[in-house]
Amino acid sequence: MKVLAYQIADSIDVRAFKTSFRAEVHFSDNDEVFYAAEEDKYIYIFKYGVVSFLNYDEIKISEFIRFINPYCKNFSESKHTEEFEIETGADEIGFGYNKISIVEPTTEVFRLIMLNVSQSVALDYYYEITHKLLLETNLQTQYLEKKGRLNISGTNLKKYIGRTLNLKSSISENLYIFDAPPETWEDEDLNKIHNGLKKTFDLQVRFRNIQESLQIIKDNFELFKDIMQYRSSYVLEIIIILLILVEVINLVIEKVK
Repeated sequence: MKVLAYQIADSIDVRAFKTSFRAEVHFSDNDEVFYAAEEDKYIYIFKYGVVSFLNYDEIKISEFIRFINPYCKNFSESKHTEEFEIETGADEIGFGYNKISIVEPTTEVFRLIMLNVSQSVALDYYYEITHKLLLETNLQTQYLEKKGRLNISGTNLKKYIGRTLNLKSSISENLYIFDAPPETWEDEDLNKIHNGLKKTFDLQVRFRNIQESLQIIKDNFELFKDIMQYRSSYVLEIIIILLILVEVINLVIEKVK
């Protein structure tokens, strides 16, 4: 059995989509919906732009992605993907490279696996955005080092700060890296699967790396803002001094007359 997860957009309007798609809903809230669409076939949709499929071929997946497109914000053709194998009928739960072996194939087990695969895809997506922001920040620090000044306007700087804060907020709101799903609290096997998948995908390490990078970006932009404010204050002081000087010169000229 194979799980295929795709980051297809910045976000998906889950609430609106649920009103137009007819299939058996196994789990649903404002942020996600899990469908048992056909026998041994499942679809998991998340508001942070990820769609995950179990036991679907590429043709059916493409058809579904076209169908969900109108409910997406900033739909992307260059999708981030993750593929993960599920082996059933094992004597015990085991983990391998991009693979899990499970004893009993239940709907809850499938949902938990698809959740973790989807979170892994989302982390790849957030890492790419963070990496681009970090590169842009590094260009500014290099320019500052070489020229002794910034090569960015105040408006663009504010936009960068806004993008960084929105990204931090989105990651914290949408990813549940440190919180175990409620269904794992009283089920030892589900808890073992969840913890094993987090380690398999390095979810916590990757999450922390992104958070640390975003903090570096935020700190750098705040420093740039302080430098620009200092520069503005310095220019204002010079203008005031020049105005006072002009006024003094005028007074001297009037007395000489």
